[in-house]
Formats: sequence, C-alpha cells, structure tokens
Amino acid sequence: MTIAEGSGKERFKSHLRKVGSGEHTSKGLSREEAAEALDLMLHQEATPAQIGAFLIAHRIRRPEPQELTGMLDTYRQLGPKLHSKTDHMAPVCFCMPFDGRTRTAPVYPLTTLVLMALGQPVVLQGGDRMPIKYGITAIDLFRELGVELGGLPLGTVQDGLDNNGFALVHQPDHFAIAESLITYREELGKRPPVASLELLWTPHQGEHLLISGFVHPPTESRAWEALRLAGEAKVITVKGLEGGTDLPIGRACITARVNHGRAQRLILHPRDHDCHARDLEWTDPATWAQQALEALNNSGPLSTALRWNAGAYLWFAGRSATLEAGLERAQEVLQNGTALTVLHQLQSWSKALAMR
Repeated sequence: MTIAEGSGKERFKSHLRKVGSGEHTSKGLSREEAAEALDLMLHQEATPAQIGAFLIAHRIRRPEPQELTGMLDTYRQLGPKLHSKTDHMAPVCFCMPFDGRTRTAPVYPLTTLVLMALGQPVVLQGGDRMPIKYGITAIDLFRELGVELGGLPLGTVQDGLDNNGFALVHQPDHFAIAESLITYREELGKRPPVASLELLWTPHQGEHLLISGFVHPPTESRAWEALRLAGEAKVITVKGLEGGTDLPIGRACITARVNHGRAQRLILHPRDHDCHARDLEWTDPATWAQQALEALNNSGPLSTALRWNAGAYLWFAGRSATLEAGLERAQEVLQNGTALTVLHQLQSWSKALAMR
C-alpha cells in the first residue's frame, strides 16, 4: 500500500490513531505501516509523546503478526548485516531478550562453545544492561570468560564469523539507532513491542537456523506467522528460561520445529535422558564464571544443563540424527576438553584484537 505523505509527525499520527483508538475501534497496522512507524520512531521523526503513546498502546493490544513482520523489515533494512561464505555451514542464530537474565544461570555461552567445537557456527546479538530487568547479558558473560567482544567494528565481527564460526552483534556498537528507544523502556516500566521484535530478528542474512525464545503461548503462535511472512525458512521456538533460548532441565521443554511456517510441536523431557535437575539460580558474575569453567571441564552444577542444551541444539541443527546422539556428542566434547580449547582460542583472538 501507499504510505500517506506529509511530515513524519503527521504520518506517525495516523499510525497512532489506529493502534490507540480503544478496545472496539483500534486496528492493526499493515506490514508497510508498521515498518514505517518503527522507522519514524528510530529516526526520531515522531515526537517523544507520540512514541511513548504508541509503545504502550501497542503493548496493551499486542502486535499482530504482520505488524511484527513490518517492524522486522525495518530492522533488516537499518540494522547491521552479517553473511556466511558460500562454502561455510549455515549458523545457528539465537534470539533472546535483550534485557538479560536475573533469576537463572545462563547456559547459552557455553552451549555456543560446544557447538563451535563441533564446527557449528553461532550468531548472537544483544546490548548492554537495559530496562526493565537490567539482567546479565551475553557481552557481560563472555567478558567474565575472558573474551572481550565490545567495541569491535562490524567488519571484525564478520571476520570472527568467517574465521572462528562465531559472532556477537552488540547493539551499542553496531545498531546505535536502536539505542534511542531504550529510555522509553525505563520510563514506561514495561517491555515495548520492540522487545518482541528482538526475539525474531537476527543480523545474519542468508540461510540459517533461527532460535526464538518465548514465554506465553500466544507469543509463540504470533512468532510463527510473523517469521513465515518474513521468509524465515527454518525456525525453532523455545519456551526457555526467562523467555530466552536456554532449555530448562527442571521441567519439560516446550519447543517447536517450524519449516516455512508449518510448526511441529516437540516436547522434550530431560528426565528421560538422565538430565533432570533443578535449574541453577543466578548468583553473581564471578560465581557464574567459575561454574562455567567447571561445566566446560564436565563437572559442577551447570554441567547437566550444558549437556542437555548442547545435545538438543546439535539435534535441532541437524548435526546429529537423534537427540540421544546429540547428547552423546556433547558429552564427548566436554570430556575431551575440546569446548574448553575453543574458549582458549577465543581468548587469544580477543587479546590479539586488543593489542592492535
């Protein structure tokens, strides 16, 4: 459709009228309208009052799939872009809440190392600590492991994907325009619709497996449709810890494999694979770093969760024929120290960058 002409403020007003008209008269935006609305917010062409009103109204009525797809179009256009070489394996792209973790000990950085040890590339993205949780983030966790990923040019991040099979896109460094909306999270005290978008977006373009976390069932079904409209071919949705992509070991794991929009429900039971235990609580960064190193040495309180997550994601990525085979491969990597070797290689790479 054709977007109305006029100033950004006036164009945005028409979008605000649609989503903020009340329970009986509000309407969903088209894909094109949602894309323009987010573009106007990111470029600050809408006023602060308009942006705040839009974000809270859109949260209350919940974004529709085509609206999420339109917002995703804008992120794909304006955001950083990574590509894999034609002869390289398609990466696994983990999409999780940007405001981090506060209750449970993260496993995904360690899962990343196990996947890398078996030749599976991984792409992560996130930011600094932000509202509303101000939880621990990916860049914080890798820093605790001796890998500094902040302040890198996007070209260096691309080189890391090409040469190490790993990339972390850091919003303050690589997508500064998106930082403009963070203050609204604090002032509104709620996650805005862009937080749902962050669970669907990856900076990697081309073939990949996208892993998207969720909390509430309606969020998952909207994600399926939004990603189908966006042309994402291979998706795994996960009711993970704190809305992220870490599979719990304290309960059944509700997941789905989505192929071109068609979802196959997969319920995984860690108890059936000798992986059942209480999910470890988050304490502090130093304690987590010690637990992480123990897990990479196949011991300590995070080891079971790491084996479960690494094994499951090897299976999801097609690197093992069955979940059982994936768990066995993960166990081998942890026993022979290969994942720890990958960490040491990343540490050396990070130190070499710092000396330039």
